[in-house]
Parts: sequence; C-alpha cells; structure tokens
Amino acid sequence: MIGAPMETKGINANGESKAKPSRKEIIEKKKAMDALLKAASSEKDHLSAFPAFRRYQANGLSALLESGRGDKLSSTLKHYIQNLLKANMEGLYGSEWLVEEKVKRREMVAPEARYIFVREPSNASASDMLTMSEQERTSASCEERGPMVGFVHFRFVIEEELPVLYVYELQLEPRVQGKGLGKFLMQLIELIARKNHMGAVVLTVQKSNSVALNLYLSKMRYIISTISPSQVDPLIAIEKSYEILCKAFSNEAKAILEEPLEKVHLA
Repeated sequence: MIGAPMETKGINANGESKAKPSRKEIIEKKKAMDALLKAASSEKDHLSAFPAFRRYQANGLSALLESGRGDKLSSTLKHYIQNLLKANMEGLYGSEWLVEEKVKRREMVAPEARYIFVREPSNASASDMLTMSEQERTSASCEERGPMVGFVHFRFVIEEELPVLYVYELQLEPRVQGKGLGKFLMQLIELIARKNHMGAVVLTVQKSNSVALNLYLSKMRYIISTISPSQVDPLIAIEKSYEILCKAFSNEAKAILEEPLEKVHLA
C-alpha cells in the first residue's frame, strides 16, 4: 500500500489535546477494525445491495456490472487485466513501468482483491442478463456475456489506523472513456464503502494522469490527502510521481486524511 505515515496521535479532530489511549483501548479498536474488514471482504457480491448499479445506460453507452475477486480470476480475465493495464498505464509510468507491472500482476490475484467488472451487453437483452442468478452469470462464457470494457480493483484495508476502501485500479478501454462510466463506478465504490462502514475511499493517481486527476478533484470532490507525498514533505514530493487522494466520511477520517497537519497542530 502506498502512503506515508503522519504523526497525529494525541490530537483530536478539533486540534485539542487528548489522553493517550490505553493498551486495552488500542487492542479493542484494532479488533473492531479487523472485524469490519473481515465482514466487508466476506461479502460475495457487493453489487447485491445496489441493484440499480448493475447496469449503466447513458451517453450512448450500455454496460453491465458484475463482482469478482482476485483468487477466482480465470486465465482469460487475468490476461485481459494485464493487457488493459499495460495499454492504459505504461505511458504514464514511463521508465517505472517494468517494475510496476510486476507489482500489479501480484496485486491483481491477491485473495483480498475485489473487483467490479464492466461488460457490454451480449446479443441477449440486458434485462435477461440482469435477471440471471450470480451462478448463471459466473458460469456463462465471456462471449455470451459480451466483451469486457473495464474494471475496478479495490480492497478493504487499514490506512493510518483507519478502515478504508482503497481503489487500486480503475481501468476503462479508450472507447468507453468520457461517457460518465468512470464517475458512475466511483459513485458505486463510495456506496460500497459507506455500507461497509469504511472511514474513507482512498486511491493513488499518477501526476501525469491529468484526465484522472480532473475526474477525482474537479468532478468527484476528492482532495489530495494529508498522507500524500506532496503534503507530507515537498522535497519527498519531487521524487514521487503520484498523489494520494481521498474522500473521508467520518470525522476521524477527515481529521487524519483531509485536514492539513498545520491546522491540526495550530488549532
């Protein structure tokens, strides 16, 4: 997980001093967070709670969404993910890509990896696909379900001692970009995070990816997190090619991930 830790212990959301938590409180908090992550990760289909998000229909684009996990990927899906990542990200990473590609290949098949896959409808009607059971959709061939056009890879993790939903990848094929699908997927991700009591949605974006930065910062109201290199230390930021963005939901998450460190200490 990418992210630089910050020292904010002993200060609450209002910038006031507070008693250092006892060992018992720390253990209980960790147990509670672990339970949240376990419950969230055990959900077989995160789309089941949001049936309206199983289909995207706007701006001349029709697409169907389905859930997946890293340790259940077929060979076809693995190749698709690898190829789309290379097509979309190699140019943005530049000389770093050779190393980064190996990292991403390991990450994509991890047991904790969760996916939302996006496909175009098959020759069968979209309504028929939506009424299929999960087992029927899973057992159908790629041809029957229509071609893949993108995916989101996310995980439920602890970041800065907070339970968060971390978006590892949001990748769409060029022909479906610019049609509102990326925003639709991130709205779904935020709903999934809130339903599972995550404190925030966090993601990493390459500085060179101006399209993604515009989507998150201008259209989705994400901010550059206080744990992003550019906010932690300008000298470190010069050496880093990415920013860490976030959207916090709880007051605790806002205090740790969104409020400037100077504001916390000077309040």
